[in-house]
Amino acid sequence: MPNLVNVHFNTSTGNKNNDLGMRPMQAKVYEERNQQYILIKAPPASGKSRALMFVALDKLVNQGLKKVIVAVPEMSIGSSFKDTDLMTYGFYSNWSVEEKYNLCSTGDDQADPSKVKAVIQFLDDANAKILVCTHATLRFAYRQLSVDKFNDCVLAIDEFHHTSASGDNQLGNLIDGVMNHSTAHIIAMTGSYFRGDTVPILLPQDEAKFQQVTYSYYEQLNSYKYLKSLGIGYHFYTGNYLTAISEVLDPNKKTIIHIPNVNSKESTGDKYLEVEYIISKLGEEVSRENGDIINVKLHGSNKVIKVANLVDDSKTRPEVLNYLRNIEHPDDMDIIIALGMAKEGFDWEYCEHALTIGYRSSMTEVIQIIGRATRDSEGKSHAQFTNLIAQPDAEDEEVQGSVNNMIKAITVSLLMEQVLAPAVNFKARSDLKPGEEVSGNTIVIDDVDSPLSPEAKKVLANQDNIQAKLLQDIKTMGGLMTNQTLPEVLLDVDLPKLIREESPNLSENEVDTLAEVIFKQLVIQGNGGLVNEEDLPDDAEPFIPGLTETGGTTGTGGGEKGDAEPDKKFVLLGNKFINIADLHVDLIKEINPFQNAFEVLSKSVDEKMLKTLQDVVKGMKSTMKVEEAMALVDRIAEFKTEHDRLPSISSVDDYESHLGEAVECLRKERQRQMMRLLRHD
Repeated sequence: MPNLVNVHFNTSTGNKNNDLGMRPMQAKVYEERNQQYILIKAPPASGKSRALMFVALDKLVNQGLKKVIVAVPEMSIGSSFKDTDLMTYGFYSNWSVEEKYNLCSTGDDQADPSKVKAVIQFLDDANAKILVCTHATLRFAYRQLSVDKFNDCVLAIDEFHHTSASGDNQLGNLIDGVMNHSTAHIIAMTGSYFRGDTVPILLPQDEAKFQQVTYSYYEQLNSYKYLKSLGIGYHFYTGNYLTAISEVLDPNKKTIIHIPNVNSKESTGDKYLEVEYIISKLGEEVSRENGDIINVKLHGSNKVIKVANLVDDSKTRPEVLNYLRNIEHPDDMDIIIALGMAKEGFDWEYCEHALTIGYRSSMTEVIQIIGRATRDSEGKSHAQFTNLIAQPDAEDEEVQGSVNNMIKAITVSLLMEQVLAPAVNFKARSDLKPGEEVSGNTIVIDDVDSPLSPEAKKVLANQDNIQAKLLQDIKTMGGLMTNQTLPEVLLDVDLPKLIREESPNLSENEVDTLAEVIFKQLVIQGNGGLVNEEDLPDDAEPFIPGLTETGGTTGTGGGEKGDAEPDKKFVLLGNKFINIADLHVDLIKEINPFQNAFEVLSKSVDEKMLKTLQDVVKGMKSTMKVEEAMALVDRIAEFKTEHDRLPSISSVDDYESHLGEAVECLRKERQRQMMRLLRHD
């Protein structure tokens, strides 16, 4: 099956360090070093760990803070914060962690009482500066401490999406307590600022306190020296995944294999036998070293590869982890087999293929897994993520669950299209200085008559939060991809709803403006990004309002490339280049930027399964809401004028059926209103 996403990077020299030894992303973070609360959103391998070091050291040396606590979700990630020489490359201080306060260097028990005691001791030690521990250790220590113990501390939380605003999230409660009852500074870091569930990471009032620094996948990957492309593909199997794994597993590629959870239907129920079977498909075991580092002689070859077993959670695992932490050469490891480990924060720069078996309900998890393969490394020109998933069967009793999972898989691909697309910035005209020129990838929003509020501008600057939430809405996304939900419903109903949830104090005018902006962003990214006029192909067909199909005009403009206004930006829709200035709501409503993934999928999946997908999506849709039906009133009127009747909900035509559903919804609402009036009479 072809990749749903296949991206080629324009590798550049943009990764050069500045005079302080900082990469571009790190310098971007360092500019905000005086902020009390900083949220860093940047992809794997972008240098978040070192960015934290620069800012934390500045807070210790220049801002009067006394201590730094770095918390990571699991032991193996702690190695990213080991002693680091920064002065050699231009910085004024080195990052140094006393061995007794590096609580991730030894052991395997994240909640070890001795480590909890070490955190408490660290806070009382006047000479101690830096401590590294796990989230779990920090949580247990927090229970035993008065919150004012964190006064004058820098609290750095790696993989911040583990936090949530839910009342039963212990890490979230810790963050809430520290923010509201201490003078601590917080630096939060994540590669994906959204969770696998619908619970927000922070409450809006707390999130508003953070200065957000965003560095996109696009910026990161285009600064690489060696890695030039990334592919994301989905392959289907029938029966047992072990019978199909050889089709997608190349023993000559540095690969992390994530087998399915033992409780999932993709699992055989015996994770140890699955590991043995995968190894047997590769070749013959020759020997073992360092716990479960297995030397395997490949079938039909004299080549011996090294396979690490992270599935076995016996006493050998610490040895395996220790071996993996100290890899320095490509030949030190070839394939890692894991279940719950080797995901977020796991550093194996030579990995070029992330092979995941079974659906993953959390897009955050998938983004993290993809990140294992997208680190820049000499000799690695292509990175690949492959999801080996069960083929949904129209006769399967669990087909609804299977199709639901498939939509999630497609949604992940769409999300990756967003984070890998060239960044398009939107800037309010009210923020422009007289004579100020904007960059080629910036679109100006004309808000002079009604300037956007600071809160609206913050939503504008962090609109990726809205996009991520949208892409996690399975019902909406499934409906959009299969044309069960019309794009105008997304523009008029779904996006405004998400924007209001993000910032409930915005005016209706601001909500509408932001919805249109975010929709334009989706359209632009989904259709290849912006094209400057000077970069249009010689045979380009610019779309100009008033231009007839035959090439004549109705009185405005002409059809030649040179006739367009100077310094304009275009997006390719169909076979014509549309001037962004002409990409108004009426035209946007005719575009479905989400159809591409479904069309790619349809090339490799039979008609029966696709029909099942559409039927199940339709069945999954919740009862239409009045505001959604109201957004379709004009379409209903057009249908009635053309066919001399109202659309029917029972029509075999999906479009008419959708309009018919809106008619029924409006009828029911009218009946409810009539009943209320009768009661008042």
